[in-house]
Amino acid sequence: MFTGRRNVLLLVFSQALMLSVIVMSVTLGAMLGSMLAPDKSLATLPIAMLVVGTAIASLPAAFLMRHYGRRVGFLTGACLGLSGSLLCALALQQSSFPLFVVGHLLLGGYQGFANYYRFAAVEATDPQHASRAISWVVAGGVVAAFVGPQLGAWGRDWMAGVLFAGSYLAQAALSLIALALISQVRLNPVAVAEAGEARPLRQILLQPALRASILGSAVGYAVMIMVMTATPLAMLGCGLSSADVTPVIQWHVVGMFAPSFFTGSLIKRYGALSIMQTGFVLLLGHVAVTLLGSEFLHFLSGLILLGVGWNFAFIGGTALLTQTYRPAEQLKVQAVNEFAIFGLVALTTLSAGWLYDRFGWITLNLAAVPLLAVALLSTSLIGRRLRLLEKSV
Repeated sequence: MFTGRRNVLLLVFSQALMLSVIVMSVTLGAMLGSMLAPDKSLATLPIAMLVVGTAIASLPAAFLMRHYGRRVGFLTGACLGLSGSLLCALALQQSSFPLFVVGHLLLGGYQGFANYYRFAAVEATDPQHASRAISWVVAGGVVAAFVGPQLGAWGRDWMAGVLFAGSYLAQAALSLIALALISQVRLNPVAVAEAGEARPLRQILLQPALRASILGSAVGYAVMIMVMTATPLAMLGCGLSSADVTPVIQWHVVGMFAPSFFTGSLIKRYGALSIMQTGFVLLLGHVAVTLLGSEFLHFLSGLILLGVGWNFAFIGGTALLTQTYRPAEQLKVQAVNEFAIFGLVALTTLSAGWLYDRFGWITLNLAAVPLLAVALLSTSLIGRRLRLLEKSV
């Protein structure tokens, strides 16, 4: 399919394991947070701290990889995942909300390091296959759609008297497997990949395409995770059972990652900006479904739309980002991109529990509309500007 197939496949499997850890945490985090938290409005704090951990880790991850290589960075991330899973299991055994929150902060650090898998896949293949490599790595999440929630359900009663502690111990085993896989990845040193002249960061950030990439990815991710975080609480609040939550989250995650098998081809045919804008429209479609009702099928269909919309916005944004920097600038730009995305995601996730607790499910979803409208308008204006520049050349 393309050069560097072995490395890309290892990254795909590593991505599947990491996302299985994260999906399980998101599936259980708010429900268990509600059980452990002294105030119900803090129920989504573990998930918010997972996202904060992702944002915090993005900059040191880039620094570590620049000086010691991608593999060292990825191994460090998997170690954070192992530590976070074990700490969450201990927190449940001791009924400690603070420990549970810190455990999710470490799990977020794992994701912060692992988010560079998709960029490593680009480096491992030919430029003309970059969008496809990104898509395949992101598609590793299809496995996570089933492994993550099922792992949470299977481990529920493994430890007598401590609900779901076994789930987090099983989650720790996934990080151990990821460590073994990542140790087999062979990539060129980042210093080699960064050979050449680098422009000042200010000059790089002035590019319209780069600003569109960061804005689109950040808004798509922020809206998706804010809604996904509150969904288990909303379903329980509408009288549905915890057994109903698992298939909704599973099919949401399928919606997030299954389109990745063809998103790269769509980007090559229609352009990254057009695919991003399609993603924003699909995310608005989720809001429309939410307004129609709060039965199981409303949650299921709405969350699938939410997943597909995220996929188009995020992969489109990532593909566009790779066109805006030179090899010598890659880690610098990638770090700014990851920090900006997960900084906004952290803010929206921190607000999810409060919005749901104070104003309800409908208002939480309506809060996403202004963000999506700004993203649609901004990317449309930037796309028009880029087309005018192309015509003038």
